Amino acid sequence: MSEARPDTLRLTMRVHGYVQGVGFRYFVRREASALGLRGFVRNLDDDGVEVVAEGNRTRLEQLVPIVERGPSAAEVERVEVIWSAGTGAFSAFQVRH
Repeated sequence: MSEARPDTLRLTMRVHGYVQGVGFRYFVRREASALGLRGFVRNLDDDGVEVVAEGNRTRLEQLVPIVERGPSAAEVERVEVIWSAGTGAFSAFQVRH
């Protein structure tokens, strides 16, 4: 675990809708990695998806509309967004199972 930089924030999103079984996690990993973000994406027991990303505010803000749109097969109904201080807990962006 590395220490978070002072400008590092954490963005946690809970995504609701038709978002499992449509490549959503791999879509988010690709997009978040392209933005240089670190964290993870995983399926939730309630058929939603959780995204936890750390990085600078500008890049995190760019991720929000990408997640709201999702891949073409997904139907995103709602995204809950929570901002907090970054922890530096991640070295890459991963899909968790």
